[in-house]
This record gives sequence, structure tokens and C-alpha cells, in this order.
Amino acid sequence: MKYAVVTFGCRVNQADSLGFEEDLLSRGAVPVAPHEADLVLVNTCSVTATADQGARQTIRRIARDNPSARIVATGCYATRRPDEVLALPNVVRVVPNDEKPKTISLLSTDFGLTTAVRFGDGDGSCGSAIEPGVAGRTAFTLRVQTGCAESCSYCIIPATRGRPRSVPVDEVVAQVARVVAAEFKEIALTGVHLGSYGRDLTPASSLVELLETVRSVRLQPDVLFRISSLEPMDCSREIVDLVAEGGCFAPHFHLPLQHASNRMLAAMRRPYTIEYYAALVDDIRRRIPHASIGADVIVGFPGEADEDFEELETYLARSPLTHVHVFPYSDRPGTDAASMTGRAGGAIVRERGRRVREIAQHLSRRFRESQIGTVRPALTIDDGATAVTDNYLRVPIGPGRSRNEWVQVVVQ
Repeated sequence: MKYAVVTFGCRVNQADSLGFEEDLLSRGAVPVAPHEADLVLVNTCSVTATADQGARQTIRRIARDNPSARIVATGCYATRRPDEVLALPNVVRVVPNDEKPKTISLLSTDFGLTTAVRFGDGDGSCGSAIEPGVAGRTAFTLRVQTGCAESCSYCIIPATRGRPRSVPVDEVVAQVARVVAAEFKEIALTGVHLGSYGRDLTPASSLVELLETVRSVRLQPDVLFRISSLEPMDCSREIVDLVAEGGCFAPHFHLPLQHASNRMLAAMRRPYTIEYYAALVDDIRRRIPHASIGADVIVGFPGEADEDFEELETYLARSPLTHVHVFPYSDRPGTDAASMTGRAGGAIVRERGRRVREIAQHLSRRFRESQIGTVRPALTIDDGATAVTDNYLRVPIGPGRSRNEWVQVVVQ
């Protein structure tokens, strides 16, 4: 059987889709482009209305280009609006997030999939059906947690992902061993609320304990772990210490800010102040001068006045951030923010987004310029002519290398 996987949204979805790829390959399925596939899995996102729209448009386009394709939808939009998604052309099944880990098993009979074949090395251990380059990915994204119990007023994800659930530490270690055996050299640890890792386990654990464990059992000296998005209140001194020590953790943080006005942060129900956030990232910059520090921000949140936006602009312009993702506020039915008043007009929100993106470009340019002339370890990607440094800079290196090689590059 020929298949394709189309993924929207966060790194957790990317990790889930890698699981689909591995399971399908182990059952003898063959990856192809969506217009050639018998089965197309669409892993949807619902963080914004634009994400919903993108999934709908993609499903319609696949059905138009490949009328015989059977489309299976999963992910947050499919979980939130299953009837709406099932009504789209060629969609034969919706798999909610709770059942996502069993997706391929659920489809095996309907799609004539064979029993999964385990890839071992002869000693009874299980290897991996995937290798660097599957789905265009050189690094492996490993989901260690899902679900969220935070109460951000704008976010629908707790309703679509459920309560926090962590993968036990020993299972994470086993997964890391399997991924390393498949010759991946970079592993991104991710979760919906990664910083809550382990609180639901018995006995309870923590993200720090997990990081210390994977560091202690690091199976190859050239494997780099990249810590995915952390909520600011979860980025503890101990985590910064681990990264600052160097070695197996990438000097790369992603710490969602959302706003720099304390009034807006309170309305969003974000559990920190701008003073806390600024002190955190300033400390990271002081202790790890070469670290990349990314953030997310929302413009146009209900009630955002000119002075609130000015606080956001002012902070961002003087911050040590290196990457900023800008999201115009999007109503999510069922959230408290959806019923809030005091909306800015569309033209105002678009202009605010433009201004923040302009600042973001300046911050990225400033960081890259600060790194010019430095020598950084970097992993080759794609056709080997480009590499990504440990501190998340893309550097062209010219032909002559294969994908998935560590090289030392001079940032230019």
C-alpha cells in the first residue's frame, strides 16, 4: 500500500507523525506524494482559525488531485470538530487524539496493512523502521509528554489533548536507545506542556530528572538533545544549568512570551509577569551568550490597547531574544477569551503584527551577526549542503557532504 502523511502544527504533531511513518513502514507500506497515495493521513492543528482553514484546504486539494485517495484525519482540529472534518471530501475516518497512538493498528484491517515487522540486530532487541531523512527530517522529534492542565484563556489545546500524561522515564530511555541505534544524531524532546513532565507519574518525576537521566545514559558521544518549547515558569535554574554545562544539550531555548504587558498577561491567564520573563532570558543570555532564545507573541488579544502594544514593542526591541513567532489573536470557540470584548479592528491587528515581525527580523539578524566568525558544531540536513548549528542557525556549507553528518562550521 502507498501512503502519505501530511502534518500541521507543533513539534508534538511532528513526533506523532514520525510514529505513523515508522508504523506504516514496518508494515510494508511505501511512502509517496499525496497525489499518488492510497492512504493519506492528515495530522491537523487547531491553535488558530488559520490552522483549521489550512487543514480543510489541504484535504480538499488532496481529494481533488487524487480522487481515489482515502483520507484519515487526526490531530487537534479533527478532535475538536470531528463531524466537520468527516464531511470533507474523501475523509473516511477521524481518529481523535486519545486514540492517535493506535491509529495505524485501528486502520490495519480496513487498509490491508500487514502485521508490523520489528527490525532487530539478532539479539532480540527492537530497532527502528525509520532512519534520518524519512519525511524530510534529519533530527528525530521524540514526544515524552502530552496534554495540558494550564488555563490560558485563549487556548483550546487542553480540551483537545486532555490532561497531562508523561511517558515513564525508562520508556523514554528505551526510545532514545532505539533512535540512536537508527543513527539519528539529534533528538528533540517535546511535549504539549513539556515542563510538567513527570508530575503525573507514580512515583512522581520531573523534566530535570528526565534530562539528567538521558544525559547519564547517552549512548553515543555525538548525539545532541534539543529541548523543545518550555513555559517560562518551568524553565528552572537546574535546566539552565544543564544547558550551560555544554555537552549533550543544545544551547537553544524556546520560551513563549505571548505579551509584555502585565495587564494582557493577566487577561491571558499566563502565570508570570514580564519582569519574571525578562529576568529569565537576561540570565540565560548572561550565562550562555551564544544561546538562541525564541518566543511566541500574540497581537490583537481582546482588550489590547495602544499602550499595551507599545509595552510589547518596547520590550521586544531591547530584549535578548533571537527568534519571535507572531500570532494574530484567533478566537477559539469554547475558550474564555472568545467571549471577551474590546477587540481591535482587523487593520490595526495586521499593522501590529507587521511591526512585531519587523522587530523579529531585526532580532534574528542581530543574533546572527553576533555569531559571525564563531565556530559551531552543526548537523548537515537535506542534501548535505546546509547545516544547522547547535544554537539553531542555518549555515550553507556547499556540496560534498551527506545528510546527518556533524561538521564544524564558521558562521558567516
